[in-house]
Amino acid sequence: MKQAILYDKLPKNRAVCNVCEHHCNISENQRGICGTRQNIKGDLYSLVYGNIIAKHADPIEKKPLFHFLPGSSTYSYATVGCNFHCDNCHNWQISQYTKENNDHPGNKISPEEIVVSAIKNNCTSISATYTEPTIFLEYALSVMKLAKKKGLKNIWVSNGYMSQKTIKLIIPYLDAINIDLKFFDDENYKKNCGAHLLPILNNLITFKKKNIWLEITTLAIPGLSDTKKMFTKIAHFIKNELGSETPWHISGFSPEISYKLQDYLPTSLTTIQNAVNIGLTSGLKYVYGGNTIDAKIENTYCPNCHQLVVSRKNYETKIFFKNNQCFKCKNKLDFIL
Repeated sequence: MKQAILYDKLPKNRAVCNVCEHHCNISENQRGICGTRQNIKGDLYSLVYGNIIAKHADPIEKKPLFHFLPGSSTYSYATVGCNFHCDNCHNWQISQYTKENNDHPGNKISPEEIVVSAIKNNCTSISATYTEPTIFLEYALSVMKLAKKKGLKNIWVSNGYMSQKTIKLIIPYLDAINIDLKFFDDENYKKNCGAHLLPILNNLITFKKKNIWLEITTLAIPGLSDTKKMFTKIAHFIKNELGSETPWHISGFSPEISYKLQDYLPTSLTTIQNAVNIGLTSGLKYVYGGNTIDAKIENTYCPNCHQLVVSRKNYETKIFFKNNQCFKCKNKLDFIL
């Protein structure tokens, strides 16, 4: 265990956790919603510091980040736990583990070892991913500070429900983030995730204003998050509040590996293609389909002349531009290289 940060002590040995927008008010010997932070005699402790459940060198496109260090490898890691309980979760075996079990499995790995492993695997960045980085903030911060000193970039893959206090702590070390925008209505967020929409929208705007490279992912779940109305609202929000250069990924849903939606249908290619078209016709420059059989839907084309500038297939990335300019029309592209 490691003493937590960002919590307030209350009378009668209660404590309020402030790492995410749940702001759990936790009584003695109890844990917060994420199951990874426990009140012990009035003080809050992280139960997962250094307990790494997953680690691997991944293509950065797997996060997915298509416009940040394209073609590079990122060293990914996670602990168990999450502050959401999404019925559609594809990583539920580790993200939801703490809600059904009292232990916190993983291998004891120091932040220094994560950084060393990243360098040994020729990774140019380190990603806190697989589960929700906010719930292992203390460990993630330790890794980020060491990574920055070694010249490595820091990435989060997140549900976007962190508090403004958490954002303030990570901003000096964070280089890029992909945030899931799962729905565009509060009711579905409450029902399927146990959260609210507005804090996520506010955080997306904050990251953009702080010049953190931002990409958005939406999982298209048939009958739940695949309507033209929802796709249109998300596209308009991205364009008007985050900027047309912000990449949007629409991914296909796989019921057989989901947490609780095994009786749902998988997402059709037509749904993904329609969502991509909605994004493009709404004025977004870069819209992608994920988890599909159509490889071309993951390519990047110049927003001006439609020349192919990046091809992607089976995580093999080929770049056909230089100095962030299209070879054909010299239009400025939006990549962090």
